[in-house]
Amino acid sequence: MRLAALPLLLALPVSLLGLAACAPAPIYKATPATIVATPAQVAQTPERYASAQVIWSGRVVGVKNFADHSEIEVLAYPLDSSQRPKFGAGGSGRFIATAKGYLEPMNYPEGAPITVEGQLAGTRGGKVGQADYLFPLVQITQSHVWTAEEMRGGHPNVHFGVGLGVGIR
Repeated sequence: MRLAALPLLLALPVSLLGLAACAPAPIYKATPATIVATPAQVAQTPERYASAQVIWSGRVVGVKNFADHSEIEVLAYPLDSSQRPKFGAGGSGRFIATAKGYLEPMNYPEGAPITVEGQLAGTRGGKVGQADYLFPLVQITQSHVWTAEEMRGGHPNVHFGVGLGVGIR
């Protein structure tokens, strides 16, 4: 091997480490009690998951405030490695995240990406359009609404290939 190739060989692992470091760490710590079932799976057999801990993500459908609590309806999506919703993966059911007190709807705008950590608190029947639907209920311990910048974070704008390309942001 020629000595001139050595810097190139060393640059490759350093570059790969740098790209891996771009992904943010998960925001919530999963415990042994945290389940990996989807909201759709929980809705099918809720008794199997009674009082389990979950970390679910998705897109806010809407917020409702009541006299003593608030509810966020969420269309669930799988989590990425940073616990952000992976919208390209397809929805995995709906759930209702509940919180004591008042939640400002402007802080949870319709369509916003959200991650919720909490404890399952049963299910409740409702409607999605005209269809009957069984919603798992999650009592929120913590929640995070992701900004557009946070959703882009960890997705380096690096592409490998041959040819000419034009990108517009």
